[in-house]
Amino acid sequence: MAIHQYTYQACDIEGNIVDGLESAESEQEIVTILQRQQLIPLKVEQQVQNSPLFARESIKNSDLIDFTDGLCTLVEAQVPLDRALQLLHNITSKQAVQEMIEDLRRDIKEGKSLADALQKRPKIFSRMYVNMVHAGEEGGILEQLLPKLADFLSAAEEAKRTILSSLIYPIILAVVGLLSVILLLVFVVPSFATLFEDMGSNIPPAAAFLLNLSDWLQSYGWTLIGIPLLAWYCWHLLDATPERRLRRDEKLLSLPLFGTLILQSESSRFARTLGALLGAGNPLLKALHIATGVMENQALSNSLALIEESVRGGVSLGQALVNDGKFPVLLAQLVIVGEETGRTGTILDKLATTFDSYVKQQTSRLVALLEPLLILILGVIVGGIVITMLSAIFSINEVNY
Repeated sequence: MAIHQYTYQACDIEGNIVDGLESAESEQEIVTILQRQQLIPLKVEQQVQNSPLFARESIKNSDLIDFTDGLCTLVEAQVPLDRALQLLHNITSKQAVQEMIEDLRRDIKEGKSLADALQKRPKIFSRMYVNMVHAGEEGGILEQLLPKLADFLSAAEEAKRTILSSLIYPIILAVVGLLSVILLLVFVVPSFATLFEDMGSNIPPAAAFLLNLSDWLQSYGWTLIGIPLLAWYCWHLLDATPERRLRRDEKLLSLPLFGTLILQSESSRFARTLGALLGAGNPLLKALHIATGVMENQALSNSLALIEESVRGGVSLGQALVNDGKFPVLLAQLVIVGEETGRTGTILDKLATTFDSYVKQQTSRLVALLEPLLILILGVIVGGIVITMLSAIFSINEVNY
């Protein structure tokens, strides 16, 4: 078990206050040590260990998936939860994950349920994760629900990884192309300035613009580094208040093609989360409330909140989705079928797979279109620069002749 540093304040038998530092596995052990020393503990606090800059590890989504897969395997093998966490701690090499597992194990040993222990760490475990575990513990079917939870996390991570990997080549192409244009303007175009001065003629407007742009890049080109930072700041500025975030997300949904991709991706998230929760035995209203909380697009999250109120008022989920009109028609119609046949959870799981496939296909098509488009744009820019400068030279030669 991990050893932590604790500061304590205690009172001795004569009433004197004693401050000190002690190492132990838990706060309770510190209390026991002080009592053995005939001290009455007044305050015990765990010391925060300072890490070097950039040395602090964080728990990534892949770490959470590995933890869930391992816990799933051990629970299915009927290994007691405390023992399962200890085994996971021993086979994990990442310190941040080890500390998380040790904290969970300490909470379990103190009598808390696994769901309660997870709920204390909302930055790591989502509400959906906690509620799935809670439903499994309440129904005594944790070994059945953990595989579903592991599949859910793996599918979501795979979809995210597919999209990101598809964008790697276009991003590299765009960066390399942009750097090539900047180098052309900074190092090649200025050589024409001397040539024009030697000819002693007026420079054509297009060539003059490129020369002025070249001068600006040489003097102030470093300011371009601030553009990504400015874009990042503006994006987060739009996320500063719920009203701004709502307007931003509504605009994103209205974008041609990209808006459809966002809608399909969010619909997949909603369908997979709601399907998993219903499959875990959660009531519809509770599952719908949790699914609303995991949505990233604020406009769709607000729509789901209204849908939840409609369902609470007696309207079926499928009809509420139809009345709202923001989600895909396929989702609403198949939910209606699922409610009629009593297979809503199963249908939602299949819908999530369908939406994921659509997003992957459309992303692949976009990337396939983006690559030649970037090459064409960069070719036009580079060709335009070369043609402009050569045309200027030829026109000056003709005038001098």
